[in-house]
Amino acid sequence: MSWTLPYRAALSAFVGAVALVSTLSAPAHAAEQPVAAPAYSTSHMPAPPRLPRDFRGKGTWIVRDLGITVPFTWEGRDGDSQMTAGGPRYPIWFTNLIYRGSLYTLTYKWPGPVSHACSRIPGFGLTQLNDALRGARFVGSEILQGSADRRVNHWRVGVVVPKRPPGSFLRLPLALGDVYVDQDDRGTFWQVLQFGVQNLFDPQLDEWLQMRTFDHRPGVVDLPRRCAALAQT
Repeated sequence: MSWTLPYRAALSAFVGAVALVSTLSAPAHAAEQPVAAPAYSTSHMPAPPRLPRDFRGKGTWIVRDLGITVPFTWEGRDGDSQMTAGGPRYPIWFTNLIYRGSLYTLTYKWPGPVSHACSRIPGFGLTQLNDALRGARFVGSEILQGSADRRVNHWRVGVVVPKRPPGSFLRLPLALGDVYVDQDDRGTFWQVLQFGVQNLFDPQLDEWLQMRTFDHRPGVVDLPRRCAALAQT
């Protein structure tokens, strides 16, 4: 999952995305409930999540405190990737991209006053996203119970400030993400919970993406016209 500050993530590609990452405009349904299974021992630690260069998937984006669930797509091609939630007919509509080494976010619709300008963070691409995922902490192996039961590895990614040594120090969780990837393929992402300032528009600062499909075939990544001018700077 990739984070766009001050607006939202793409892990986000995935964010990005990772713009970084999420159905219909009906009230949000509950997120798939993980069932704990015995965790791996340290000697059998699985490899951390890694977003592939090429993929395409569909699912839902869930903002539970607003009662909103909208269609979600996440696609990657040649290392670029794009998340799109909602659309013109839905109460929310945004896109996050990792595109040619930069992270973009553009919010078309969201309840309440929000910025509708495209924002860009240069120097953030697939390599930087996967570097961040490499530092994820393994939570355990679980089963996501939904329309189909999926065996996943649950990982926690986070940014805490300021950095302090162990002990009684004031720390604030700036951005956190729970990432659920297939146990047999760390490049297949089934669910992501994002919490923190990357979800600035949501009152509770938390949003879910759940994938219904995730295929390792090249997708379509389209930089919005409103962001094209930023790409030239």
